[in-house]
Amino acid sequence: MNRRDFLTVAGGLTGYTVFVKLHAADGLRRARETIVQQFDHIAPPQPSGDRFAGEPHMTLVDLTGDVFVAGGGMAGVCAALAAARHGAKVILVQDRSRLGGNASSEVKMHIVGADHHGQRPGWREGGIIEELRLDDAVNNPRRSFELWDLLLYDKLKSEPNLTLLLDTTLFAAETEDGSIRRVLARCDKTEHLYRISARQFLDCTGDCRLGLEAGADHRVGREARSEFGESLAYDVADRQTLGSSILFTARDYGRPVPFTPPAWARKVTKEMLRFRAVDSWEYGYWWIEWGGQLDSIRDNERIRFELLSIVLGVWDYIKNSGDKPSSANWGMDWIGFLPGKRESRRLLGDYLLTQHDLEGKRGEPEDAVAIGGWPLDDHPPSGFDAWRAPPFRSIKVPDVYSIPLRCLYSRNVRNLWMAGRNISATHAAFSSTRVMATCAVMGQAAGTAAALCARHGLTPRQLYEDKARLHELQQTLLRDDQTIKGRKNEDPRDLARSAKVTASDSHDLSRPENVINGFVRDTGNEWKNRWGVRLGGEPAWLQLCWSTPQRVREVQITCDSGFHRELTLSASEGVSRRMIRGPQPETVRDYDLEWLTPEGPRVHSVRGNHQRLNRVVLDGVVTDTLRLLPLATHGSPIASVYEIRVYGDPA
Repeated sequence: MNRRDFLTVAGGLTGYTVFVKLHAADGLRRARETIVQQFDHIAPPQPSGDRFAGEPHMTLVDLTGDVFVAGGGMAGVCAALAAARHGAKVILVQDRSRLGGNASSEVKMHIVGADHHGQRPGWREGGIIEELRLDDAVNNPRRSFELWDLLLYDKLKSEPNLTLLLDTTLFAAETEDGSIRRVLARCDKTEHLYRISARQFLDCTGDCRLGLEAGADHRVGREARSEFGESLAYDVADRQTLGSSILFTARDYGRPVPFTPPAWARKVTKEMLRFRAVDSWEYGYWWIEWGGQLDSIRDNERIRFELLSIVLGVWDYIKNSGDKPSSANWGMDWIGFLPGKRESRRLLGDYLLTQHDLEGKRGEPEDAVAIGGWPLDDHPPSGFDAWRAPPFRSIKVPDVYSIPLRCLYSRNVRNLWMAGRNISATHAAFSSTRVMATCAVMGQAAGTAAALCARHGLTPRQLYEDKARLHELQQTLLRDDQTIKGRKNEDPRDLARSAKVTASDSHDLSRPENVINGFVRDTGNEWKNRWGVRLGGEPAWLQLCWSTPQRVREVQITCDSGFHRELTLSASEGVSRRMIRGPQPETVRDYDLEWLTPEGPRVHSVRGNHQRLNRVVLDGVVTDTLRLLPLATHGSPIASVYEIRVYGDPA
């Protein structure tokens, strides 16, 4: 939409909403008050008389911010949180009543990523997605997807710099000189039309809706092998995609539960399940997939119907074919109605990620900002209808791979970012990058970068071209526990890097100086990048000393949270048995920070921690000696810590 058409639809009005900002010093006492005040901005009690042309019953509301995020799946959630935590005023628009996308209670797909269900130990994603996973494991031991929805809602509503608009759909964008100036979004439930201005815009919709409205270059479907020389590409390019899935859950009721399918359910035979195992049925099957041979956006209603008919046909086979007699007492207790979509459009950036990048054949990009590691995992577009062959072709990548910043911004819309399953990638590369934990870390990278660009008045391309700023972005991401392959802490502001590190004792091959070597994960049974100590005997401590006193305002501690095991929310009993739904045993639960002053030692105590990343804000203490005293873990006899950072400025 060009500027003239946009202003015709919008009525040509101006004016912006005032945002409430809660500073850390205001404390938790004002948190609810701040949230409540936001509602007066998104639904003004005394709205203006302005209306959109052709929409006499919709109230026009103007909002403004630094960063606008379209889409509230895992990419959008992590992008919005990252941008807001780095000082940007963020507005997130989500077209559903729940956050999380395919991970929400509307779809119930568990989040997977670079560690490939624990098959690549040590490579579980860090950063915001790890924070969310740990909070969910501790506070949601019953594995309720509705409580996961609530966790995501709480995280976003608790960010004072973030305005959340649920049940709100973006439908237009105004562009000028190759940049997005404003967007239009509507919430029919509240009868509001929002006109939103920002400096940076993020498309996390999956379907590239923001990019589409802004005129961003994009592509759909599968490339020909001749275009990029990808061995997994096809002889001839087409517009077919991966299909969508609908899941279900069931439980044992302890008595026979009959089932009669509706007349429109598919008739599923044993032959159709030759390559599709149905040995357990508490949690539905990802391979109930269909619709990639159609348009996954335009034909969504048809896809929903066919998927429901297949789900009910498969359940009919389980219950009534006689082949699964142990299912007699099992009854379906939930079925999805929102198809879990895998693929539609992909936006084009300054770099197109290909199979060669994922296989490590192009070297490491200088602008790496995130990792992936899921296999190259392609499915037949017609899904279940292709029952004569296996439902997937999965090829493991040799190692985790890097995702460049240039894949996360548009090549022709100057202030448009993207994160999630819509990044700049070929279909072959997309078959790996599409999984939700990878989408989440791309979201954190894009959100952090957008906040940096908004602060310094940069376009995404200018950020890439300014190598000092690019390095600043990478170091900022590392400080936030984002994993960037091969990159280590080189933050010049980190006072710990110049300290002498000693310890009371060290477990196995660990060394105290590991906590300042710049790396924050080990693979297998290594102790190359962490310090460990056995608890239960003499008091254990790790000490940092400087030759001259330092003013300390923040201490950052990266704990061990068991990256060697899988951690996700799943309705599958089999998947859930591989993880610990609670605090991770290795994580330091209780600890003291002690520092020396001329008046004697001072102590700050932390109790009940379950997070990997800890930030302790101190009141500008001056000391030449700082000690960490781990007192207890969540069960492991060994307390282990990956990194300690010390800053003279607040976060």
